Amino acid sequence: MTLAIGIIAIAGAIILFVVLISGGIDRSGSSAVVLDPTGLMTPQATPARAPSRAAVNVDPEDIPPFMQRLGSIAAKFSPKDYGRRLQRRLDLAGNPVGWLAPRVMAVKGAGLIAGVILGGIIGAKHGIAIVLFALGIGVFLFYIPDILIRNTGEKRQIKILQGLPDALDMMMVCVEAGLGFDAALSRVALNLEGPMASECARVLQEMQFGKSRTEALRALVDRTDVSELRTFVSSFVQSAELGISIGVVLREQAKEMRIRRRQRAEEQAQKLPVKILLPLITCLLPAMFVVVLGPAVIHIFHTLGTINK
Repeated sequence: MTLAIGIIAIAGAIILFVVLISGGIDRSGSSAVVLDPTGLMTPQATPARAPSRAAVNVDPEDIPPFMQRLGSIAAKFSPKDYGRRLQRRLDLAGNPVGWLAPRVMAVKGAGLIAGVILGGIIGAKHGIAIVLFALGIGVFLFYIPDILIRNTGEKRQIKILQGLPDALDMMMVCVEAGLGFDAALSRVALNLEGPMASECARVLQEMQFGKSRTEALRALVDRTDVSELRTFVSSFVQSAELGISIGVVLREQAKEMRIRRRQRAEEQAQKLPVKILLPLITCLLPAMFVVVLGPAVIHIFHTLGTINK
């Protein structure tokens, strides 16, 4: 009976987690971009809720009451500035659809409650300290959303770093072919894939919505955590203020990014022998010793046994 209750509790926690993450998400609000005759990106559909820092200030009426209560429970066990840090992590993760800060807080509260209940049941069944076991599982489920968001953000930043040299190369080619910088950004957004292309499309949309080019590029830096991208934006803004040709800046930045990408690859190659050393010592060498020295050891024992007789 206790095992059945535990299984039901686990299933209920998983279902609640999925419902809170995906429930109530308006997927029709995603905005696509098309290339108009002027070569600029134009929104094909207005997003219902633009992924920005303002997402943390969602109207409370958009969040169901029970989710607000769960979020308030999670807020009691979180630092005071956790909302700002959570929104920063969501920005780095690309603000996945439906992953608003209040909904994430509700998921954390639900995980805490489900973990405490499940831990208490398992602890009572196996005779373990119920309080410690319940708190352990509750804390683990409480921090699962943070782990997922952080992992998603780190993977996205790596993809942006990997796609930046190709984006700069394409922008350089387009600018030297006679296109403007905005049209070059649109070509990157259309012809490339990944987070870098989507960020270029968002920069163009923000410029069309009233932001200046400098403001849109600096907002791009604020949404990411890539030092190379910050360097490029700083160089581009300074060149625009000083009147330096955009093509020259793009050529130099693209060359530098290619050099840095090659250096990162060489660095990873240098780390490979060190990383492979531990698996080699713990897994491969013992097996080799058994295969190579095993027959010799057996033969020595047989020989010594024969001599003793």
